[in-house]
Amino acid sequence: MNITFHGAAREVTGSCYEVRTKDARFLIDCGMFQGNRDAAERNRAPFAFDPNSIDFVLLTHAHIDHSGLLPKLCRSGFSGPVYATSATAELLEIMLRDSAHIQEYEALRAIRKGRKNSAAATPIYDMADAIRAIRQVRTRDYDEIFEIHPAIRMRFRDAGHILGSAIVELWVRDGGKERKLVFSGDLGQPGRVILRDPSEINDADVLIVESTYGDRLHRNLADTIDEFVFAVNDTLLEKEGNVIIPAFALGRTQEIIYYLFELTRQGRFNDLNIFVDSPMATAITELTWRHLNLFDEEARALAHWSDKSDGVPSLKFTASVDESRALNKFVSGTIIIAASGMCTAGRIKHHLKHNIGRRQSTILITGFQAEGTLGRRIVDGARQVRIHGRQYPVRADVYTLGGFSAHADQAALLDWLGAFKSPPARSFVTHGEAKTADMFANEIRTRLNWQVDVPEAGQSVDLF
Repeated sequence: MNITFHGAAREVTGSCYEVRTKDARFLIDCGMFQGNRDAAERNRAPFAFDPNSIDFVLLTHAHIDHSGLLPKLCRSGFSGPVYATSATAELLEIMLRDSAHIQEYEALRAIRKGRKNSAAATPIYDMADAIRAIRQVRTRDYDEIFEIHPAIRMRFRDAGHILGSAIVELWVRDGGKERKLVFSGDLGQPGRVILRDPSEINDADVLIVESTYGDRLHRNLADTIDEFVFAVNDTLLEKEGNVIIPAFALGRTQEIIYYLFELTRQGRFNDLNIFVDSPMATAITELTWRHLNLFDEEARALAHWSDKSDGVPSLKFTASVDESRALNKFVSGTIIIAASGMCTAGRIKHHLKHNIGRRQSTILITGFQAEGTLGRRIVDGARQVRIHGRQYPVRADVYTLGGFSAHADQAALLDWLGAFKSPPARSFVTHGEAKTADMFANEIRTRLNWQVDVPEAGQSVDLF
């Protein structure tokens, strides 16, 4: 049995692990690279394996850094099933279509700019490829053990990261023995709103665990909420400006909406005027509302309050480009939530252009910002930033609210690992920037006394 780390090895994006046994060959995730300058080139490069040889794909969740190259995989010859939870399958309908639209738009943009002979003039994949990938998805419920191959059984467990996110448990017969492989996917922070906590896993022969925040602790949630309340009220009531929130359309947008409503219910906000300026976030929010069965008890109670009570915030979803542009007329009193979460593309860049240079306004960073992104430069304290080819001074207040992270911090990751009754025979730390992954691996060695490796990108390891 062999595993190859095609992505998310000493970096956060591009999750893709290939497992080969005597009888099967399959992938865990097939995600896009994001953030770094070479991301586009890496996404365009041929796969390091033959897509025709892949029997099936197991998808941990719908975030594009885990799912975004599935259409390219199908375009390149993969015709097998993609297994995912039901919620993930519904989200993929939105995410992959949106990604294909972006690919096609960027290709046309390159042609209009006179670069028709460049690689950028050809989309990585198109809408037909996205639809093909969506049609190859097969759904399975959480906690259901099922056979996906004569020698392989699997089960999805709740990862508590975003709607539909899953830990993957695999029982693989190879060479006359059955061994258990566990892929953590992205683990959520326990105690977060809306979603349930990550499921405990008690045993594995091979473990692949994420480390996005493996080098730090998130700020106390109560303190984060206090800072959130101060930043919003100070901006809207004292400075009379706007609050601009870059937010991932999937997960973070819905969480921010939750807090704006819940804190209004508690009397800490009043008369909020909120705009969600992202068609994809709008669709995902509507889908999320249809999955109340996956919410925790507090989120279900808030949903009931918002449907039945007076005094709830004004929440509007913009659809068209004209509606988005109309938000530029607001110079005060408005909260605008827009994608992308790392400020790399989309409508958020237009709202930053109109607000980042104004002392009255505030930029609230609520999620992970990868190296090389505009969001990371803002977080790191840049005095000027380039947006759409122009330099803009950073005069707005900038708050980084790490306590809202959808990823488990170091303590939560170690607690999750602590549920294992004995150390796995092989453990690998992935999905973290190089220094972070190394630091987290050292913590595992020191605190749990496990043997653990941090694989390099493209590295293949014989497991047994």
